Amino acid sequence: MESSSKTTELIEKAKMLFGKQVDAIIRQERKVVELVQNAGSKLAKLAENPKVKLLTNPVQIFIRMIKAHFKGEYKIAFGTLGLIVLAMVYFVSPIDFIPDFLGFFGFADDLSIVLAVYAKVKDEVEGFLEWEQSKI
Repeated sequence: MESSSKTTELIEKAKMLFGKQVDAIIRQERKVVELVQNAGSKLAKLAENPKVKLLTNPVQIFIRMIKAHFKGEYKIAFGTLGLIVLAMVYFVSPIDFIPDFLGFFGFADDLSIVLAVYAKVKDEVEGFLEWEQSKI
């Protein structure tokens, strides 16, 4: 129960910081595409850091989910899409609770938000991964 409470608290803090930005982005496919590109660029930079690399898998899954959703291949619930976009905005933004220029610690809060959202939407992520596997 405590873990769920902390997850919700992290997500609420991120919403306070980026909620209005997420609302604007989610309604414009062009902005979502730009967000996905920025997240991909940041992932590429993090690929060299073995401590962070293992934690970037949820971001990669979120990127694939967003792409599939906007291509019309896989439908994501609007609330889930909002949470995923929130996680991505937080991940790519240099302005957050701990600035990214502080190295690993700067990315730790980004990843904590990503992992909190991942935990919150885990059932939908698992459904997406099953759908993805069925396409192979």
